[in-house]
Order: sequence, then structure tokens, then C-alpha cells
Amino acid sequence: MDIQSVVDGIQQRADGANAIGSTLKFDFGDEKVYIDGTGEKNIVSVDDKDADCTITMTPENFMKLAKGDINPMMALMSGKIKISGDMGVAMKIQSLI
Repeated sequence: MDIQSVVDGIQQRADGANAIGSTLKFDFGDEKVYIDGTGEKNIVSVDDKDADCTITMTPENFMKLAKGDINPMMALMSGKIKISGDMGVAMKIQSLI
């Protein structure tokens, strides 16, 4: 997985979505993707900052999630995805991936 292509893909989707009103971080282990939606638009970066919600998963599971190959709820219940922080923020990712 090329992290810059993930950032670019999320930024493209985020540009067409309303600001999420909070911060969100995808944690892929060594690599992170941070979304700051506290302003007028969503800004996507590779910063490793504290976020209102952190979603931890492998890059492979992220790609499966983005392609619709895995059910997000089943992935969460089976431990393939872990969410910490504000679950309400996690619900907003559908518009971003």
C-alpha cells in the first residue's frame, strides 16, 4: 500500500464531502493518515496527531474496506478493525472512503 495514494484518494473524497466537524486518524502501524475536519473542509495528511477518533487496522483491511470487500461491522466485531475515541466520528468515514 502506497500511503500517499491513500492520502490522495481520501482527500479527493473529502473535498466533495462536508467537513466532519472533528479529527480522525487511521492507524496502520508504522503509517498514519490524519483527517482534520474541524474547519470549513477536511484536510488529509500523514501527521501522527491526537484525534477525536482513531481507527486501527492493517493496510490490507483498509483496502478491503475501501473496495467494499469486507463488512465494516463484521470487521469491527471480529477484531480486524479497532476503534478508540468518539464512535460518532467513526460513523462519518463512509463519506471519506
